[in-house]
Amino acid sequence: MFINFSNHASTRWGVPQKQAAKKYGEIVDMQFPNVDPEATSEEVHELARVCAEKIMEMKPECVLCQGEFCLSYQVIQKLKKAGIKVVAACSERKTEEKKIGNDTRKVSYFIFVQFREY
Repeated sequence: MFINFSNHASTRWGVPQKQAAKKYGEIVDMQFPNVDPEATSEEVHELARVCAEKIMEMKPECVLCQGEFCLSYQVIQKLKKAGIKVVAACSERKTEEKKIGNDTRKVSYFIFVQFREY
């Protein structure tokens, strides 16, 4: 099983990213929680414990963990300590500028390249 622990539903991924994830089994989305910027370190630590336990109960082969930095760091540490492979999605960013009247707009596209292990 490949757990997508992020805010980016796998249903919106491109074919290359889905194929890379499916090498680990079924893709299961698990919503990354919102982290209150006013939360204390202790509160984030407790949230990390709860999230990591839920993930470990599912016994995944690999976990994509991307979200708020402090929570991600703690969840990644806990999962790795438990022997679970944890990855980040690596993408190439392409930006296009479009002139519309007097305005210039930038549109960014992210092209999946690989999963990289933490």
